[in-house]
Amino acid sequence: MKWRSLEESAPSADTRPLREIFAERKELIAKYVPSETQAIHARAVAELKQQHLAANVLPVGSKIPEFQLQDHDGKSVSSSDLLAKGRLVLCFIRGRWCPFCVGQMEAMNVVLPEIEQAGATFAAVSPQTVKQSFFTRDQHRLRFPLLSDAGNKVARQFRLTYRVPDEQKAIYQRAFVNLPFVNGNGNVEDSWELPIPATYIIDHDGSVLYASANEDYTERPEPAEIVRLLAA
Repeated sequence: MKWRSLEESAPSADTRPLREIFAERKELIAKYVPSETQAIHARAVAELKQQHLAANVLPVGSKIPEFQLQDHDGKSVSSSDLLAKGRLVLCFIRGRWCPFCVGQMEAMNVVLPEIEQAGATFAAVSPQTVKQSFFTRDQHRLRFPLLSDAGNKVARQFRLTYRVPDEQKAIYQRAFVNLPFVNGNGNVEDSWELPIPATYIIDHDGSVLYASANEDYTERPEPAEIVRLLAA
């Protein structure tokens, strides 16, 4: 998980639709990742879909729970702080080790000026530690807050969490994706928990205007669609 220092030059922004970026990453996975490993990930997604997890997340019309988390610099940020600025686009991601989470964050970074022009702010939430969030923001030149949700406490209130299946856990461990370390929980067995990816648009009063969640971590809403909804 190499991260680029502040002195290194940033790559040019990829302005393609997110579906094209993801399609390219899926092609690389299909080419280089063993079929047995791909099958395990596919089974994990299928099992989550059978549980209808995405259908039971915090829905449109509900009020979000109030929360207070640390950002990438260790600064305390509350939901009321974010909503005081107007509408909020809030993404829940798995972590910097996930290429699809990284792709989504880079794509949201590209449309950040349009989000702000629409009178909204953007923030992302993950279970990873403050240090890991700092590395993510630095490496990918992100210009929005990355909030650390230790123990998935906020994600659980949004009804997004699930336990990583044992066979998928073994794959992650072989690939050096040590979630207890990345998420700051030592070797606690119960720390093998993640949120399904989700994107919310939240009104200034905390009510949910838009909610998109998907058990398939390779599928995310298009940033351009989020911008269109904000401008509507």
